Amino acid sequence: MNTPSHAIINLALLAKPQLPQANLAIVIGGVLSDIPIFIFYFWAKFIVRLPEAKIWSQAYYQPLIQNLVATFHSIPLAIILLLISYYFGWEIMQVLCISLVFHSLGDLPVHNNDAHRHFFPLSNYRFISPISYWDPEHYGAIVALIEILLVLLASLWIFPGINSGVGKVLIVLVNIFYGSCYIYFYLRSYS
Repeated sequence: MNTPSHAIINLALLAKPQLPQANLAIVIGGVLSDIPIFIFYFWAKFIVRLPEAKIWSQAYYQPLIQNLVATFHSIPLAIILLLISYYFGWEIMQVLCISLVFHSLGDLPVHNNDAHRHFFPLSNYRFISPISYWDPEHYGAIVALIEILLVLLASLWIFPGINSGVGKVLIVLVNIFYGSCYIYFYLRSYS
């Protein structure tokens, strides 16, 4: 799934009106898993100046990068952090850890050749899904549309409960961006 989708869908699943201070932890947990990928891309594209094709065909698959991505997408490590947080009574950290787990569970069914090692360090197994959230060769156009619709529904669900003007603007912008990208990348290729 696309990173902002995790934040919005996790908010819809985890946010509680009586605990609005947890919303930021939910959003952080929803996006934290992908932060190493963004840092890697920034480094590869703007510092090392690798061509786009080389970034995603070679550099991304280097062991250090793959281990960082696997660590941040690890369900067992997130559960260990959740248990530690529970033991110490860190409620906000517990929410963040649950959001991390939900991020990984959301990724499992929609990653094909770019699947993460969600059970690292216990296993290097990658669940290779028959569908992809982006790749047209693996139903990406259909999965992307379903993702956009889920994000739109989740946005409508959470929007009234968001007290921050910035939060509301970001939710609207994500939905506009998703719709525009879908038209540009998928619908235009069918016309």
